[in-house]
Amino acid sequence: MPVITCIEDLKRIYRRRVPRMFFDYAESGSWSEQTFRENVSDFADIRLRQRIAVDMTGRSTGSTMIGQEVAMPVALAPVGLTGMQNADGEIKVARAAARFGVPFTLSTMSICSIEDVAEHARAPFWFQIYTLNDDDFNRRIIGRAKAAGCSALVITVDLQVLGQRHKDLKNGLSAPPKLTIPTMLNLATKWGWGLEMLGTRRRFFGNIVGHVEGVSDPSSLSAWTAEKFDPALNWDKIRALMDMWGGKVILKGILDPEDAGRAVEVGADAIVVSNHGGRQLDGALSSIRMLPQIVAAVGGRTEVWMDGGIRSGQDVLKALALGARGVMIGRAYVYGLGAMGEAGVTRALEVLHKELDTSMALCGERDVTALGRGNLLLPMGWETAYA
Repeated sequence: MPVITCIEDLKRIYRRRVPRMFFDYAESGSWSEQTFRENVSDFADIRLRQRIAVDMTGRSTGSTMIGQEVAMPVALAPVGLTGMQNADGEIKVARAAARFGVPFTLSTMSICSIEDVAEHARAPFWFQIYTLNDDDFNRRIIGRAKAAGCSALVITVDLQVLGQRHKDLKNGLSAPPKLTIPTMLNLATKWGWGLEMLGTRRRFFGNIVGHVEGVSDPSSLSAWTAEKFDPALNWDKIRALMDMWGGKVILKGILDPEDAGRAVEVGADAIVVSNHGGRQLDGALSSIRMLPQIVAAVGGRTEVWMDGGIRSGQDVLKALALGARGVMIGRAYVYGLGAMGEAGVTRALEVLHKELDTSMALCGERDVTALGRGNLLLPMGWETAYA
């Protein structure tokens, strides 16, 4: 068993173990991938202020996210096709998150269905929905999430149309994989993954197949988005989805202060500063660069979280110190799942927690909720360079 000390260790194992189309699905962005890269690299510009001779006993990373107690202010973001990274992947992630004490969000485009995850999960989870042009489907899937006991709805608001992701197109991304010659040659080198997949019946989009009509190819993410996502999305439609749910709502995909203000006006319980992992508008600023402006615009009227580029506990600390109430992670836990299954997700969370806790101590902080600008050293003009 290799010694796992950082998220990058999990990523290396993940890359060796999982078929190329699913690795590329997670580890890529749109067009030139500039925003995808800068989501990670812009964290490096933020430095930490080291402090000494401070009593560091009794440290706590505990906090709350929309009123839910969490072991650390980290939620697992919705990621499509998670069950293709590892057999029954969404169930494994939900179990690991519940055991660790952080929220898990199930994607509409999951392989395991809402009902599958609810049957096997140890705690209520959140459910993510897209802004679709099918009100009947919206009502039915929201009803299913309610029946499953989901405790919050995450509405993804930045995917009216699908950003062009070159690798997905070239790989012919589908679930399950279509058996082309290139795909079969690659699958032949991933026999461990293949044996696990043969042992499960969950190989299709569990929330879609058998629940929706009018999609020409239900195995294809691009076909689904082209035919069902709503290019006419507006704030009234977002409000209508919120009313259908009637509970706590998180709006994910806010990258502009004006949009953040509108999200507050419609009553979001939290907003997530996110550019969809650099997978939508290439050339947009990284999430961490936009975070301070959006925090300032919201002014404490709702919780502001951040998603995109987090690969360490120090990244979590930096986001919190810049005003985020919490963060969401996607790729970091997918690396763990693909590398080692449920144990890998747990290991990813352990790594992030240890790095966060140790870095807090070296910054002279005992309480994660007390982090602030005083813990950071920012380059001259960092916050205004793109104003």
